[in-house]
Amino acid sequence: MHSIGETGRDSGLGVSALRFYDRAGVLVPARVDPATGYRWYAPEQLDEARLLARLRQAGMPLADIRLVLAGWSGGDTGLVPRLLDAHLRRLERELADARGALATVRALLGPKENTMTTTTRTARLTLPAAEFAAALDAVRFAVGGDPELPVLGGILFDAEGTGLHLVATDRYRMAVARASTTGHGGERVQLTVPAPLVDAMRALLGDGSTAVLTVDGDGVELETEGRRVAGRGLGEEFPDYRRLMQLPEGRRIALDVPALRRALAAQGGERCVLVLTDTVTVADDACAADADLDGDRVGVNPALLLDALAAGEDMLLEYVGPKAPLVLLRRGTEDAFSLLMPCTLDA
Repeated sequence: MHSIGETGRDSGLGVSALRFYDRAGVLVPARVDPATGYRWYAPEQLDEARLLARLRQAGMPLADIRLVLAGWSGGDTGLVPRLLDAHLRRLERELADARGALATVRALLGPKENTMTTTTRTARLTLPAAEFAAALDAVRFAVGGDPELPVLGGILFDAEGTGLHLVATDRYRMAVARASTTGHGGERVQLTVPAPLVDAMRALLGDGSTAVLTVDGDGVELETEGRRVAGRGLGEEFPDYRRLMQLPEGRRIALDVPALRRALAAQGGERCVLVLTDTVTVADDACAADADLDGDRVGVNPALLLDALAAGEDMLLEYVGPKAPLVLLRRGTEDAFSLLMPCTLDA
């Protein structure tokens, strides 16, 4: 017999997915310990779990997955290929529809793209080094790593007035922080600095000193305590992060950050459920279907939430709704926060 952890690891499904498919009657464990409720799987079920993982990866609906597994285990040689072919045709139709819709989107975007102009960006800012370092640390975790979207592989430096906003996003989360500046006070100047250059800047920043940040077109330089690092920004425009921040006001809940970190670290899958009452607790994703449980429930990626909780011990969670981003911020400041997209709790 294989434990649920072993089966999840060897099949690629994960523990939370195995629990879900057990409750859905798709892959029921061979034995459940009556005292502990722990699930055990027979050796032959590992192949079923691996097949299920691939069908899930292909986006097959749950109803069809049931039939594929039933037909395969029963030795049916006709039903399963027909189900696979039908699903492939459905995906091809959906891809054709998506291509048509995106072609229309490109046509709508075309006139606006053609009217965009590039402006000269020049600024020289003086910042407290420790404050600048803390702001970089508060957003660095959210930098994207998708080679298809290189503009998200850096941090936006957005200087306006007496402040420098730092912004990073990988689409699933966004982090924003602010450092105070002197010496600029002019028009808004933006530049997206690639992550390796950001890391080189961070390595120069010490406590109790000042740093001078110079932006000249696509070039950027940081100098502090006689040391300097320079490079060039990314060539593409960063998304309008201020638009992404336009959320309705939600309710704020104080977090027990150490307890929340421990609970998240114990999760083995890509999704868990936060139960929101006057506190925030972590539950198994079975809670998504438990209508008798008090509080709001929202799905999150535990690893991404752990990254956001590294910002400090005294933090708040602002909840707008089940489909809206979660807002995580330190108590007493509105200048440093992160947004985290929820995971669906639908089957």
